[in-house]
Order: sequence, then C-alpha cells, then structure tokens
Amino acid sequence: MLPYSAYGELVQARIQSGYGIRVVTRDVQDPLTGDLDGAEIHLDYLLSPEDRLFLLGHLFGHTVQWNVHPHAFDIGKLRHPPVPEQDLPPVIEYERQAAAYALRLFHECGIFDADQWFSDYTACDMAYLTHFYRTGDKRPFREFWVAGSPVIAPLPVPPFRPLARILRRDGVVI
Repeated sequence: MLPYSAYGELVQARIQSGYGIRVVTRDVQDPLTGDLDGAEIHLDYLLSPEDRLFLLGHLFGHTVQWNVHPHAFDIGKLRHPPVPEQDLPPVIEYERQAAAYALRLFHECGIFDADQWFSDYTACDMAYLTHFYRTGDKRPFREFWVAGSPVIAPLPVPPFRPLARILRRDGVVI
C-alpha cells in the first residue's frame, strides 16, 4: 500500500512552491470532489488520502493543459450525454495527457512507485467518464477499476505561468 497521505503532502508542496498553483481544501459542491480554474486546485475536505493524491495529480495535469494548450479548456468543458462517439477520442486524449503530466510531477517529487496505481486509477477514471458520456449513467466509480492497466509514460511539464479562468463547477471531475 502506498503512503497516500505522505505522497499527497509532497505533491501539494511541489504544486504550490514549484509551480505557483494554490491548493485549496474546502467543501466542493456535489457531485464534484475537485475543481480547478487554471491557477488554483480545489479539493473536497472529505476526500480519502488516496483520492486526494489522485486528484492533486489529475487536476495539476489539467491545469498544465489549460495554461499551455489553448484548446484544452474547451475540451474539458461539461458535455451532456449522450456525447457523439466521434467527440470522445479528444476527451480521452485530454485525460491521458493530464495523467502523463501528473506522473512527471510525481517523479519530480521523488515518487516512482505509484506509476501503476496512478495508471490504474486513470484508466478507471477514463472508463467511468466514457461510460457516463455514452449513457448518462453514473455508476459507482470503483466498478470500472481494473488492475494492471498499461502504465502511462510521463510527459515533461512545459514552462507556464498559471492563469486563472473560472472554476469548472459544472464539469465531471470524480
């Protein structure tokens, strides 16, 4: 079992001091458990240490995207099911790229033993999201968990300056 709390502290410190992104713990409005605006990451105070670590990395990855890829903000907007099948590949690539940035962040923190866990969590997240976008059905998240997913290759984090946009609030972030 990974030391989720300790890793979460390392990752949060790196996000804040290394990248200038503020991390806020608060009551995030349901159904969300996390949110972002391009300069801040908001996490619900009820998250388990495991879910918090995942969301720190995941939302960091999206924060990078929003600040370096102009089209990423639009890809991350809420979509109402059923989403046309041809619209799903860019969403899946958006999620995969965010995970790749997150894994680089973990490595910057000296965390090298979480790659498989994070890849499995990301695969579960993408399966959940794809199912929801196709059907509108919000099944329990962990029903989509499959251990041993292909390990995501980390991507270098490009230089960027965090720029606040708006909190998503109406998006689908698990």
